[in-house]
Amino acid sequence: MPLARSLSVTSLSGLEEWDEEFDLEDAVLFEIAWEVANKVGGIYTVIQTKARLTSEEWGENYFLVGPYVESNVRTQVELIEPTNPALKRTIDKMNSSGCKVYFGRWLIEGSPYVVLIDVGFTAWSLDTWKSELWELCDIGVPWFDREANDAVLFGFLTAWLLGEVTQSEEPPHIVAHFHEWLAGLGLVLCRHRQLPVATIFTTHATLLGRYLCAGNVDFYNKLANFNVDKEAGDRQIYHRYCLERAAAHCAHVFTTVSQITAIEAEHLLKRKPDIVTPNGLNVKKFSAVHEFQNLHAQSKNRIQEFVRGHFYGHLDFNLDKCLFLFIAGRYEFSNKGADIFLEALARLNYLLRVNHSDVTVIAFFIMPARTNNFNVETLKGQAVRKQLWDTAQTVKERFGKKLYESLLVGQLPDVSKMLDKEDFTIMKRAIFATQRQCQPPICTHNMLEDSSDPILNCVRRIGLFNSSADRVKIIFHPEFLSSTSPLLPMDYEEFVRGCHLGVFPSYYEPWGYTPAECTVMGIPSISTNLSGFGCFMEEHIADPSAYGIYILDRRFRGVDESCNQLTSFLFQFCKQSRRQRIIQRNRTERLSDLLDWRYLGRYYISARHMALAKAFPDTYYYELNEPTSTSGFRYPRPASVPPSPSLSRHSSPHHSEAEDNDEEERYDEDLEAEKDRVNIRQPYALDTFNIGLL
Repeated sequence: MPLARSLSVTSLSGLEEWDEEFDLEDAVLFEIAWEVANKVGGIYTVIQTKARLTSEEWGENYFLVGPYVESNVRTQVELIEPTNPALKRTIDKMNSSGCKVYFGRWLIEGSPYVVLIDVGFTAWSLDTWKSELWELCDIGVPWFDREANDAVLFGFLTAWLLGEVTQSEEPPHIVAHFHEWLAGLGLVLCRHRQLPVATIFTTHATLLGRYLCAGNVDFYNKLANFNVDKEAGDRQIYHRYCLERAAAHCAHVFTTVSQITAIEAEHLLKRKPDIVTPNGLNVKKFSAVHEFQNLHAQSKNRIQEFVRGHFYGHLDFNLDKCLFLFIAGRYEFSNKGADIFLEALARLNYLLRVNHSDVTVIAFFIMPARTNNFNVETLKGQAVRKQLWDTAQTVKERFGKKLYESLLVGQLPDVSKMLDKEDFTIMKRAIFATQRQCQPPICTHNMLEDSSDPILNCVRRIGLFNSSADRVKIIFHPEFLSSTSPLLPMDYEEFVRGCHLGVFPSYYEPWGYTPAECTVMGIPSISTNLSGFGCFMEEHIADPSAYGIYILDRRFRGVDESCNQLTSFLFQFCKQSRRQRIIQRNRTERLSDLLDWRYLGRYYISARHMALAKAFPDTYYYELNEPTSTSGFRYPRPASVPPSPSLSRHSSPHHSEAEDNDEEERYDEDLEAEKDRVNIRQPYALDTFNIGLL
């Protein structure tokens, strides 16, 4: 009996509706990951943002499986009784056998069911299960690797859970989707025990790839020549690598998040992925309809307030001509491209100075590192700023009262008498308090390892110390942003909205959520052709830079050439007028549809269909016609003149109001948006997927 599943993406003109008939009443989806209701890294974002769409598709037959972490459960999960009879019997049986398994709803969009397993409670079985793993797979896990020990416990418990569900009287067709190596052992055990389960394994980044890139290896040029066993052994992760590789080979369907990671997986894990499943976002969460430009202005004002305090005593630049750039993510100095970004900032500083530019660039580095507290000088700056504000308000009130009294008696005020000696004394004291002998600090916190910190050492080498002569200033914030911070009280989303450009010149970035988040908030960004996001945008957009997506070539150029290209991107961006930046932000925001799970979620749907067809060939069939060209849509070049200073008449930051008015007449944002959407090409129609019941 057909289970109806229809998905329509109406926000993207030119995309045909995708309606398929697929029986899900007799199918159950288990999605297993260590980051279910347990934020560790980017996989948490993938699962959390995808949950609503998957819940709509599978309804009551969708269950997430993860570890039980009490601190997370208290704030993220509502524990309830299992609703599925087979699952209730399974959980009761496991709990009576010495396990602790919990069932509930994850309090996120979609409210999916979660099965949480307390791996610590079954630690008494660790040695037994390690021995079994050695006998079955010849994989030995050392006692000191706590993360691998957790992976063993979690793997055996999830395999136990799935095995019990398949033992019910009328077992459903089960799809088990495992994310990353920490959950991969459960998949290997399911296949070894020949459980009737369709399995999918998704690697979001290969273990060995991350370790190799962290060691400053010429990774992509040597990818085909690595002795993977030796490299994994040298880094003492051979047991982890074996678990990951076993899961990739045992899965019915192997997927990864980007084309660049697919190449990596083929060489390091020795299996070519069956399908690429790009990471999406719940765009509705970020969409501010037509208000996103106003939100940018509001958030920018809050960042400017922080800058006023941070640079007190040295605020000798015009904040209205100040551009905010940022890089954010894990503190992987080379992998995330912080090294090349700093070098490019030094070269940009030189270009701005020799060209006598009145633009000032402030670059924020939001990367968590080991600190012991806020920097006293940074806190003092915010206190001085607040004190100046209070002083100004006091003088304003006194001035206003005198003005009011003068007008009451019908006289025009004598300006020379509006401010008395006491007012001038108050203002002189305030100005004296802003005197500063030292330079504004680079780092907002006290670093525990200041002398060996890579960012600070690079800043010392390139000599960017926030001096008055420098047109580029640097602020290193070694902590995640929070609205409760006494220093910069802003959430990450609000901070991103207030910046002008996100810079992510990563050398190793399997996907890249940071530039994706910039895009859906209408903020231009720089990424690379070694990141999944950069490759995805190059594939879907005819001219990415015209839409505010700058793709840095780090694959086919040397470091110095890439650095020069990045410097060029930054310098050209600094030469844009305010009007050009507004046009570019409008274009960037329109790309958000490409990153919506409503579109990208269909690749996960295809992976599940493929797995069911492979595991249950007598019930399901799957046929995929190979695309003859690039998959998905392809945005054409914008209809109007791109916002490039070299091609625009506003090549100078100083222009007349007449030019502005003429520009507004030439540029119709709604008309251009409609042209862009109508011209979307769809070379690869997804209705070539044929799935059904025999």
